[in-house]
Amino acid sequence: MSGAFRISNAGRLTPAKTARFTFDGKAFTGVEGDTLASALLANGVHLVGRSFKYHRPRGFLSAGAEEPNALVEIARDGARKTPNVRATVQELYDGLVAKSQNRWPSLSFDVGAVNNLASPMFSAGFYYKTFMWPKSAWKNFYEPNIRSAAGLGVAPDQPDPDHYASRFAHCDVLVLGGGAAGLAAALAAAETGARVIVADEQAEFGGALRFESGARIEGQAGWAWAQGAVARLKAMGNVRVLSRTTAFGYYAQNFVGLVERAGDHLANPGHDLPRERLWQVRAKRVVLATGAIERHMVFADNDRPGVMLASAARTYLNHYGVAVGRNVGVYTANDSAYAAAIDLKKAGVNVAAIVDLRDNPSGALIDQARAAGIEIHDGRAVVRVGGKLRVSSMTVQPKNGGGERTIAIDALLMSAGWTPSVHLFSQSRGKVAFNEDKRFVPGTYAQDCVSAGACNGTDGLAASVDEGYAAGAKAAKEAGGKAAKAAKPKVEVGETWSRGMLGSAPGAGPDTTVKAFVDFQNDVTAKDIRQAVREGMRSIEHVKRFTTNGMATDQGKTSNMHGLAIAADMLGKPIPEVGLTTFRAPYTPVTFGAIVNHARGPLFDPTRRTPMHGWAEKHGAVFEDVGQWKRAWYFPRAGEDMHAAVDRECVTVRKTAGLFDASTLGKIEVVGPDAAKFMELLYTNPWEKLEPGRCRYGIMLREDGFIYDDGVVGRLASDRFHVTTTTGGAARVMNMMEDYLQTEFPHLNVWLTSISEQWAVIAVQGPKSRDIIAPLVEGIDMSDEALPHMSVREGKICGVPTRLFRMSFTGDRGFEVNVPADYGQAVWEALWAEGQKHGASAYGTEAMHVLRAEKGYIIVGQDTDGTVTPNDAGLDWAVGKKKTDFVGIRGMMRPDLVAKGRKQLVGLKTKDPKVVLEEGAQIVDNPNQPVPMKMLGHVTSSYWSQNCGRSIALALVAGGRDRMGETLYVPMPDRVIEVEVTGMVFFDEKGERLNG
Repeated sequence: MSGAFRISNAGRLTPAKTARFTFDGKAFTGVEGDTLASALLANGVHLVGRSFKYHRPRGFLSAGAEEPNALVEIARDGARKTPNVRATVQELYDGLVAKSQNRWPSLSFDVGAVNNLASPMFSAGFYYKTFMWPKSAWKNFYEPNIRSAAGLGVAPDQPDPDHYASRFAHCDVLVLGGGAAGLAAALAAAETGARVIVADEQAEFGGALRFESGARIEGQAGWAWAQGAVARLKAMGNVRVLSRTTAFGYYAQNFVGLVERAGDHLANPGHDLPRERLWQVRAKRVVLATGAIERHMVFADNDRPGVMLASAARTYLNHYGVAVGRNVGVYTANDSAYAAAIDLKKAGVNVAAIVDLRDNPSGALIDQARAAGIEIHDGRAVVRVGGKLRVSSMTVQPKNGGGERTIAIDALLMSAGWTPSVHLFSQSRGKVAFNEDKRFVPGTYAQDCVSAGACNGTDGLAASVDEGYAAGAKAAKEAGGKAAKAAKPKVEVGETWSRGMLGSAPGAGPDTTVKAFVDFQNDVTAKDIRQAVREGMRSIEHVKRFTTNGMATDQGKTSNMHGLAIAADMLGKPIPEVGLTTFRAPYTPVTFGAIVNHARGPLFDPTRRTPMHGWAEKHGAVFEDVGQWKRAWYFPRAGEDMHAAVDRECVTVRKTAGLFDASTLGKIEVVGPDAAKFMELLYTNPWEKLEPGRCRYGIMLREDGFIYDDGVVGRLASDRFHVTTTTGGAARVMNMMEDYLQTEFPHLNVWLTSISEQWAVIAVQGPKSRDIIAPLVEGIDMSDEALPHMSVREGKICGVPTRLFRMSFTGDRGFEVNVPADYGQAVWEALWAEGQKHGASAYGTEAMHVLRAEKGYIIVGQDTDGTVTPNDAGLDWAVGKKKTDFVGIRGMMRPDLVAKGRKQLVGLKTKDPKVVLEEGAQIVDNPNQPVPMKMLGHVTSSYWSQNCGRSIALALVAGGRDRMGETLYVPMPDRVIEVEVTGMVFFDEKGERLNG
């Protein structure tokens, strides 16, 4: 048997296909196609969890993604444990192991339930008012215990062995929601020939047709029509159908994130199947057909296990063939709950009574209920329920007061009406409107999307299908599709529901202290909402944060409107004036695995290697990580440690020459008739008069006037610049250029192309550099007269194209050889062979740092910290004095950026030349002052220089250039180091070696 509450000849599952599972160690049997929730209910299990704050017993509220109570842990093995899985969504498979959460030692006897007795201490906002005294108790008592109690479930402590997939997709029309309206929209769009993607979070499409038993479309039962529509869509080559796929985020420019559950429903998924697949879809048009969510009734003890939404009970019966009880009560304020009562009655379940808050309700469903012999109590309210671990009775009272009547039940179905699901619409930055039916519906659209069906506030199956079909056809036409040929689906029979109510029901009003829950997961009651208003909260966003209403994993899907109505009632304002909380992504929780996807382990951060990496590896280079790049740090020879290798490399470069792999530098080509004008606006330097074939050092600022990046720029032609950036700045500089070109200077006729990986760069530096390069170069005059310092020429080297820059980052004669990346290693090897004739060596990034520091050349991001101006860095000469506009020019003029006493970049020499300062060390003028000392600045770069025979350092020091020759101090844990403030150039101060 698959459960005592499984109804024969009910539902759509095949009873013979059973699946075994366990819950809290107890074995049960379900049916393939069950969710964990339906399988437990079939076995008579309603108690599945404990609430977060009060540890009250909780059962199933819903049958879908809005479930706030039934959060369980699903475990396949020690590593595959997932907490907070909604039992209403988790599909059953043979061997499934589930465990309840937030209880100890057991679900039926939870010690934490003592919190319910102490609930007056844990009222709304208690965490803002408690844990204040004694002060010392916070660290040793309050915080450890709060952290221990925080959270739901237990996170896995082993690496996730599963893998996850990712797909990017483009389509003309994206339909989100696979109910009747969504399927009609998808059919209409697909028939035009448009590329269509339709997605739904459930395992099977159909939406509310899962429980609407009497619906008929195109001469078929509603559910049968839906499955036929899906089959038609799957057969079309222009349609992609995604089941088990939740749209969790709607972002700019019709970009939608979806997660497909690819393997969680299978007993043995197989190693080649991803557990989840992330879809990132860009659509020309989006049709939102996300339906509506039923609201619960807010009354005393409405959280008892066995108290659930009427649509949930109807789903369990009509789709899964499960009765949620044998003697069921109904509490409602709208018609839809009557349909649930009628279906249960027809299935042989006793309906003890329908309690309707409305006076004298009328309509076909009410007449059918009476005809079925169901007792109806209109104008009355359920003021409380009995039972502890399962509901056992409901107490009924006239809504305006009077005598009470207690009716025995084992389940209570409730419905306060339906809330349009506008979450994705709101995420798209659309503005909702509060209509005459007291519902928030889509109002002003911000993107190319349209809402259809219940999410648009449309009542009734026929109207929803018509609206969905029209929306799909319109979206496809706007996306370039042809006119739809087929007729829209015809609805013969469908349901239409009345409006319902918002806020608390009688018996849970302002004059009561009962626990009438608004937000089940966070234990927020109606009295908590009222308390928030009494304590001064006027905006619903403030109420939300004070009470945590709507802040749980269900994102307030069932609680938001009730909380809003209660707050509005307390404030005496219409609901729209109180506001609506912001719906943020994700719509439902998304696993880190789906988001991180392939980017873990070796793929966590892509490793980038230069074209010469293999040569460096072969020659014993030690590598360091520079961003994503692997860069040769130094090249040790036998018996050398790092310091000895770096000293040798630095001396060799100064004496003869060295080869350095500079391929990681960012490179951007700026091309177009207005290229020079664009450069004038982006950089501090003048560019209009720079002749083709010449180079210039450029500084890029932010709007606030601080240095953002720097690099050498070569002008290849009147309309073409080769721009270099720092290695770490390549992407951000390209982004900044594109941003300004598209938003601030769109009138300029300019194209930007990242060429960082197209060119390998070999820096040949030192007195013998020209002798090494010249024999290999074709078509370029290498003389000082023809190729002076800061020049660029195009020609060939080793028979391949080159952009040859005469430039230096060491202060010696130097060249940077740019060649197509595919030829990088071959050209390097040729230059290396020539270099060996002159005693040259390869050098790494550490030697590069030392050599540039000897000459006082800065590195942006090391010698600057985001608050350094060109003047602070001693680079005033690189700012065009006659320029009237460039990015950052106004920022540079701010009073605080030109004030005296700013930190300026200077050199430091230790009084003991053998002492090397630590980078980041603080600098003071009086080491004997009391702590905290007044810091004048810090060391930005510090090295041992074999060429200088001493340590050297650069530092940012307050008023640094006015302190030349002064003695300052660097306090360290074991001593105080005396330093002298000097200029920034430590080697070849006159710059004679550039042509030496």
